[in-house]
Amino acid sequence: MADWLYRYPNLYEGILIKRYKRFFADVELKSGEVVTAHCPNTGPMTGVSKVGSPVQLSFSDNPKRKLAYTLELIQVEDIEPIWVGVNTALPNRVVKIALEKYLFSELKEYTQVKGEVVYGKDKKSRVDFYLTGDETQRPIYLEVKNTTWSQGDLALFPDTETTRGQKHLRELMDVLPQNRAVMLYFINRGDCTQFAPGDSTDPIYGQLLREAINVGLEVLPCRFDISPEGIRYLGLAELKM
Repeated sequence: MADWLYRYPNLYEGILIKRYKRFFADVELKSGEVVTAHCPNTGPMTGVSKVGSPVQLSFSDNPKRKLAYTLELIQVEDIEPIWVGVNTALPNRVVKIALEKYLFSELKEYTQVKGEVVYGKDKKSRVDFYLTGDETQRPIYLEVKNTTWSQGDLALFPDTETTRGQKHLRELMDVLPQNRAVMLYFINRGDCTQFAPGDSTDPIYGQLLREAINVGLEVLPCRFDISPEGIRYLGLAELKM
């Protein structure tokens, strides 16, 4: 299909046996072999790490890797089964492709896309993307947050307390109004049509997000269709504050 933003490599089917020490997941492959896969997601993965769930793993033959397999997708069941992307290293790669294709019409005018640009009062932070155009356009500081927690069709972030996320909101507020500041929530599942802050898990984050919006932060809750074939952009979810 022409609208794939990202195509997964060949994936291996399996069943999640357990996830432990944050970075490890034991999986029984379709062949019956049990392997330990790298879990590139340090969060609790609320609602999407149920033992017995179907999963999809990628494989690397890099001899320097300690674990050859990586946990990429978990299938969850709500009204119907749906795949959820759990590799937190992937959203930034996908967003970069989307930015280079000018897929987000809300961002409009920019000509350069730079990643991991140093910013913040102490110059010890890095924003995910820094977009610039000509001298008449305000630069755009854009942060990406992987979002997998849901309640029905409502996507929520964060699914746990995040002091790092709170810091990012404060730093984005600091660049306003001389610059544009954008928080892009990468909704890594296709069944959510609405987005809200996860007030029950981190009320401070929710309060800061509302404060940031009031002073000019732009929020893009971006919906993505996820399947073992790849990732497609579905447009924006409705922001529920």
